[in-house]
Amino acid sequence: MFEPFTRADQRRWGGVYLRGLLLDGGRKSVEPMAARLGEDGNRQALAHFVTSSPWDAAHVRARLAWRMQPVIKPTALIIDDTGFLKDGDASACVTRQYTGTVGKVTNCQAGVSLHLASNGASAAVNWRLFLPGSWDPASPKADPAKVARRARCAIPAEVGHVEKWQLALDMIDETRSWGIEVPQVIADGGYGDTAAFRLSLEERGLDYVVGISTTTTAQPEHAQPCTPAYSGLGRRPVPAYPEPAQTVKSLVIAAGKRAARPVQWREGSRPGSGRSGHKRMYSRFVALRVRPAGREIRKATTGTGLPVRWLLASLLGIGSVAAGCRRRGRPRRG
Repeated sequence: MFEPFTRADQRRWGGVYLRGLLLDGGRKSVEPMAARLGEDGNRQALAHFVTSSPWDAAHVRARLAWRMQPVIKPTALIIDDTGFLKDGDASACVTRQYTGTVGKVTNCQAGVSLHLASNGASAAVNWRLFLPGSWDPASPKADPAKVARRARCAIPAEVGHVEKWQLALDMIDETRSWGIEVPQVIADGGYGDTAAFRLSLEERGLDYVVGISTTTTAQPEHAQPCTPAYSGLGRRPVPAYPEPAQTVKSLVIAAGKRAARPVQWREGSRPGSGRSGHKRMYSRFVALRVRPAGREIRKATTGTGLPVRWLLASLLGIGSVAAGCRRRGRPRRG
């Protein structure tokens, strides 16, 4: 992991620090780790490696990705974010924000991560600490108390607030620059609801399966723009869809229950009749061809018609969750 480091002491204490992270024990800060490491538990040397010994984290991440790729044989990149709960306000980028870790707004840090994943395993190989607008002096949401703590937290002056979906794109680009090409990206609605994120994946030639809100709008596949007759006054009319875009929830409901197909995706943890003795997890899904709408989609589209994409939705979760995916062929069952 630390072979690229030029200094022998960095390689040594980097290895000791990594071993401390892997040992049993609740807290992974320097002092309790040093106590568990025995004769290698030099608290001062470990603290110096973490806080005062500069090294490029990208080299470590790249080596981790190269190590895990042949083991996992990834078929997808998964984007996710995690909250690190904090009691105080001393940690870098900590603020009150929503985190799925506890399902509410609370005091925490937030980190965006990229995982290599297959059916059998996954591993995080790239990550970014999210800097909220309250920590950015250039943001209208800047908090003077948090901005004043930037220097103490060693946050570089050029680092500012960047949306999580943009951090995800930066990580995808970096991971691909390491020679790791995975053709499909998977993310939840925190990323899929942003049209710019989906468009950026398409610009990179990546297929994706991302969560979207049921309020996302789209036109049905058969909808076609038409040009109203010219009255002879003013500008000539431009092609437009005759009907307003509908929510994806409305499109799924209009398709009806007959359009749904039962799909089992894995076995859960409860006892059941599955091959491994656990309960089979399945739902009824609808697969529709739709034309995603919205201002950003229209601006990015050449020609008059909106692009056609697959929409996948679970009838059990249609009140709260829908999923959109882009594929070159029809979604496979199973």
